[in-house]
Amino acid sequence: MTSPEPTTAAATRADVDRAVLRLAPYARRTPTLTTVIDGHVVSLKLEHLQLTGAFKLRGALNALVAGQERGTVTDRVVTASGGNHGLAVATAARLLGLNAAVYVPETTPEAKARRLANSGAELVRIGEHYAVAAAAARERAERDNCPYLHAYDDPDVVAGQGTIGVEVLGDVPECDAIVAAVGGGGLIAGISAAASPKRRAIGVEPQGCQSLHAALAAGEPVDTPVDSVASSALGAARIGAVPLATLGAHPAATALVSDAEIVSARDRLWEEFRLAVEPAAAAPLAAWLAGRVSAEHPCLVLCGANADWIPA
Repeated sequence: MTSPEPTTAAATRADVDRAVLRLAPYARRTPTLTTVIDGHVVSLKLEHLQLTGAFKLRGALNALVAGQERGTVTDRVVTASGGNHGLAVATAARLLGLNAAVYVPETTPEAKARRLANSGAELVRIGEHYAVAAAAARERAERDNCPYLHAYDDPDVVAGQGTIGVEVLGDVPECDAIVAAVGGGGLIAGISAAASPKRRAIGVEPQGCQSLHAALAAGEPVDTPVDSVASSALGAARIGAVPLATLGAHPAATALVSDAEIVSARDRLWEEFRLAVEPAAAAPLAAWLAGRVSAEHPCLVLCGANADWIPA
């Protein structure tokens, strides 16, 4: 998205605090459920109850409102998405009186494509992977001379996602870690910027989608394979430069989970709590159940529910 050159690529806590004010008239403050699982206290941030059914609305709204404040967003916006970000941009645009065009891969799950088609935005399905849809969307934005809103590689988007961390710290001050799934890195980077020194952010990736692990090993964003049951939400081929810079300033721990662990955790959320979430949202619980989250009282972010599924 076109915006003035920032003094730093990293999102800061001050950016997150500004995002809290921008989102207040539009986004839901989602509830947090504190419960006991296997004898241990755990909190669940029910972000799948957000407008559009996923956390992405926060970043989209913050970026578009910030763009309006700067005068870089007027009447139209173009984006590319695996589904959740596109629905967020479409909904945010409608709330703000803007037009939106959303480009998605042809492999986007029907549950997400259906909601996008009903959102009022122009839906364009193109290519097998996100990168193809993103390239086409950028060409469209340049041709139409309107802003392109990236799904995660934008400081305003990262700051908007960080508002989840602010809410968690307000609702569960006793938690000592906030755990979230990682795709392009915007969510975990925003939470890391919002978290206090006493509360670690922990990013969880599927074994088949390791954009953050690969970037940390290489010292920069690099292309990685995408192969997971959660790839429709966590299938970014590389982490964003802005999220990586933010994590450089506000480091997060990391964990990996298998597809089998993700599906098992998703089904357990339904069986024990009747919480119906998409696979990506179950990744934090999968990591905690597998003993890969070092915390006495973690808060696990259930990031979205835009998938059709039948419990095992």
